[in-house]
Amino acid sequence: MESLIAATENCRYCLMCRHVAPVGHVMHDEALTPHGIALVVASQKRGLLTWNAESVAILYAEPDAGNCRAHCVTNQPLPAAIAAVRAQVAREGLAPTVAYELRDRLREQHSLFGTWQPASGRSRTVLFVGDEGHNLRPDSTAAALRLLEAAGIGAIPVGIGLSSGYFASSLGFPALAKSLASKCLDEIRAAGAGRVLVLSPQEQFTFRQLYPERLGVAWPDDVELADLSTVLTEAVNRRVLNIRSQPSPAAYVDPSHAVRVPERFDPVRLLCARLLGQPPSELFWRRERAHPVGSTALQFTRPDIAERLTRARLKDATARGAVTVICEEPATLHALEGHAEACGVTVVDLYQALAGALC
Repeated sequence: MESLIAATENCRYCLMCRHVAPVGHVMHDEALTPHGIALVVASQKRGLLTWNAESVAILYAEPDAGNCRAHCVTNQPLPAAIAAVRAQVAREGLAPTVAYELRDRLREQHSLFGTWQPASGRSRTVLFVGDEGHNLRPDSTAAALRLLEAAGIGAIPVGIGLSSGYFASSLGFPALAKSLASKCLDEIRAAGAGRVLVLSPQEQFTFRQLYPERLGVAWPDDVELADLSTVLTEAVNRRVLNIRSQPSPAAYVDPSHAVRVPERFDPVRLLCARLLGQPPSELFWRRERAHPVGSTALQFTRPDIAERLTRARLKDATARGAVTVICEEPATLHALEGHAEACGVTVVDLYQALAGALC
């Protein structure tokens, strides 16, 4: 943990990622930028400030969406460092009250957004549904399974409503995150899976990087991890998944954590283009500089920031003349829909639209 926290020393006076810092852009407060938060941590370590309501609010303003690290040439693990500092603060009983409430909910229900249903059945290929996929966007998950079936890919759902451990880690509860990771891996092993498909870049990042880096948990060497949109694009290119184009203009919104899985930038846009009959319009904050919506732990610890992040993505779309936005990730869709009407925008669920266009 201390080795991770050391990154704050390297980041406290560095502005390398400042130009893509999402919270800094929407809040206009230098204390809430990556280097500002790192400087708060470094100052506390030096005895120059204490953890109080104001400094803890700054600590919990970092979105843990990966933008700072994606733009760091020395690959400083600042989000992981901040999660480690939050763990120290949480152990001292100084974390926000809501963080402990969320911890208790995860302990009792293994889910933040609803319920968890233990998986059943066995299959070489499984779809990890997750907490948001099951509880926030069940129709999207059903559409994803329909698309896999149409592509001739037999898959069963696992992790149905089960939190992957990302939120527990981000909030500062690594032991709980490790427990949830074990539960996820137990379900995957019980299903006899050799390939796990994920609905979101959040889960891909969690399984591929967060587990070993923050929790010391290894992903099984004999289990392939793959992004659903990439698998579906491959099926479309092989002409085993046939989609009827429905020409319509729309702007694509990269989901939260997209910068952590850059290899999916092109495949998901190809899916959009196949559905829309043309490439989707692009936001300014896209691809490697894509900003998150308020779907990270900020929605609980700093809802003021979460709302501004989500509205900023919709404003980015309308500034480009878009009245329709399209995305494929459950948590991002849920956040966008919460503010779409007020912003005069219609939100389209890519997987549901693709399932409706099967031919």
